[in-house]
Amino acid sequence: MDLSAISLREYASEQLQGLHRAVGFMDAPRDTMDLLSNLLGPGGVHLLSEPPLWSSDLSDDKTPIEFSVAFEGDGTPTVRLCVEPTAERPSHAANVQVSKEILQFYSERFNFSLEQFHRVSELFLSPGLRGRFAIWVAVVLKRNDRPSFKVYFTPDERALAEAPALIEEALHRLGFRDAFGPLCRHALRPGLGLDHFTFFSLDLGERSRSRVKVYASHFSADVTDIERAARLARGVEPGRLRDFCYLVGGGPGPFAARPLISSYAFVEGDTDRPSGYTLHLPIRDYVTDDALSRARVNALLSQQGFDSAPFEDALGVVARRPLDQGVGMIPYASLRLGLVRPGVTVYLSSELYQVVPPRSWHSLAENFSVPAVPASRAGDLSLNSAQ
Repeated sequence: MDLSAISLREYASEQLQGLHRAVGFMDAPRDTMDLLSNLLGPGGVHLLSEPPLWSSDLSDDKTPIEFSVAFEGDGTPTVRLCVEPTAERPSHAANVQVSKEILQFYSERFNFSLEQFHRVSELFLSPGLRGRFAIWVAVVLKRNDRPSFKVYFTPDERALAEAPALIEEALHRLGFRDAFGPLCRHALRPGLGLDHFTFFSLDLGERSRSRVKVYASHFSADVTDIERAARLARGVEPGRLRDFCYLVGGGPGPFAARPLISSYAFVEGDTDRPSGYTLHLPIRDYVTDDALSRARVNALLSQQGFDSAPFEDALGVVARRPLDQGVGMIPYASLRLGLVRPGVTVYLSSELYQVVPPRSWHSLAENFSVPAVPASRAGDLSLNSAQ
C-alpha cells in the first residue's frame, strides 16, 4: 500500500478490512468499514505523508491507531481497532468534545447505552485534569455479530497520588462498592511506589457480561509480584502467569524497561473480587527484534491451544518491512485468565511514522536490570486496550 497520498481514515479502513479477512471472516460490508473508520474523528482526514497531527500515546511512533487480534476459548479470533479520536485542531478539550460526539453517534447507530459512560466520564474528563489522552475508543469485530465498543480513560498524569481516589469513586458509581480495598492490596506493592493505577475501561456495546476494567502498571516487577497481583481474581491459576512470562518475556524478570500491566475485569455480580485478570507484557522491550517476537507469540498460541495461522495472516497485513529490521510491530501480548473470556491477545502496531531499530543482546540484558531510580512515568498500554 502506497501511504504517501492516503489519510489515516483510509488506512484504518483498508487495514481493518484486511485483518477481517486474515482471521477467516468474510469481507465486511464496505459501508461498515467506512463507518468504523470515522472513529478517528476530523483528524482522520490527515494525510500520512505529513507529520502526526497529534502526539498520541496509543503507539510508540504517535500513530493514533492500534490493532489487535484476540483468541478465545472456542478458537474463533476477534479483531479490534483502537483509536484516539482527534479534532481538526486537536487539544485535550477539543478531543474530549469530538470523542463524546463520536460515542453518541455510534450509540445511536448500533443501539447501545452510554449510561455507564456518563456515570464516570466527568471523573476523568474534568477540565482541570489532563491525562495523557482524552478518550481511547475501541471497536471489536466478531464473526456474524455487530461491532461492540469500549472506552478507555486515564487519570491525570500530574497527580498520580489522586488516581486511587478516582478509581475508587468510579468503581463505587458503577456498583462495585467493595472492590477497591482488595484491589489495592493486590495490585499495589506496599511502600515501594512502583505500582500505579493507569487506565480504566468500560464495555459499551456488549449485550451480556459487560466488563469494567481497572489497569495497574508494575515497574520492575518479577513473576512473584505478578502472581501476587493476580490472586485477587476468581478462577486464576497463578502458575500459568509464570509460564507466560518465561515464554513471552524471556524469563522471570524483574522486567525493568516498560512495565508489565495487570487489568482486573469486574462484571455484574462481582463484589470484592473481579471475575477476570489479564497480564499485558510489553514484548517489544524484551526481544531483540520482531522476528523473535513472532516466534514467541507463535509458541504462546501453540501452548494455549490456538491455531497461529490467523496471527500470521494478520501480521502479514500490517507488516511493511522484514521483521528482523525493527522492534515494535508486535508491541504487546496478553494472557487473559479467570471466569470471563480467557484467552490470548496479540497487539499490532502500524509504525506509520517511525520504526525502532533492532537492539543488541547486550542492550536487551539491561532491560532486565532493576534501575537505581524507578521510572517516573506510569507506563503506556498502547492497548489499548486490551481485550
